[in-house]
Amino acid sequence: MALAIVTGASTGIGLELARQAAQHGYELLIAADEPEIETAATELRASGAKVEAVQADLSTTEGVDKLLAATKGREVEALLANAGRGLGHAFLDQDFDRIRGVVDTNITGTLYLIHKVGQGMRARNAGRILITGSIAGFMPGSFQAVYNGTKAFLNSFSWAIRNELKETQVSVTCLMPGPTETEFFERGDLMDTPVGQQKKDDPAEVAKTGFAAMLRGDGDVVYGLKNKLQSAVANVLPAAVTAQMHRGMAEPGKG
Repeated sequence: MALAIVTGASTGIGLELARQAAQHGYELLIAADEPEIETAATELRASGAKVEAVQADLSTTEGVDKLLAATKGREVEALLANAGRGLGHAFLDQDFDRIRGVVDTNITGTLYLIHKVGQGMRARNAGRILITGSIAGFMPGSFQAVYNGTKAFLNSFSWAIRNELKETQVSVTCLMPGPTETEFFERGDLMDTPVGQQKKDDPAEVAKTGFAAMLRGDGDVVYGLKNKLQSAVANVLPAAVTAQMHRGMAEPGKG
């Protein structure tokens, strides 16, 4: 049975991606930095899936190494790199340890995991990688400056390594959701903002769209017409304009 690794799989899009993988016959190795990952594993096993859970801090190389050790040398057919953190409020008002946590989780740990797993995929000329980016990466993120910056990095990075691997049978897909009904906004101190209060997308539908794109080998996928329109507009407007637009969505006390 093919093995799929899904990170950030305790809740939200990550848990739904794990469900998609289970439905498509993958054996699962799921990870998150919280004990709820065991609850997620129990839910997935109830559907008949073979699941192993790892609680690890994926912002650290030690945490990623713990996850990799749990593969016990098995080949990874699909890597769904979904772990991520958000953080609201003005950059200069944020706690720097939390800033560092966003960067290390969204970028450093994700890159280390992809680097390790991707080498194995390239060596055997087979595998699928799905990276959860965001339409936030298209806009300067006023009051979410670090988060949006990390997602801009991931959006760009995914296309770069996809190109590097174009002569192989390893595919790289970037899932770019918009605001989705998950614990992201509460955890990131964004509940007192317009984007925190607005109606959001269904994580199950977002995951279904992303998983299908990964199986097709697409370069990227933006879920939902509204998000597609927003990303298209962001690509043509000046950065100063989109930064002001983002302020309207993410400034605290405006929700």
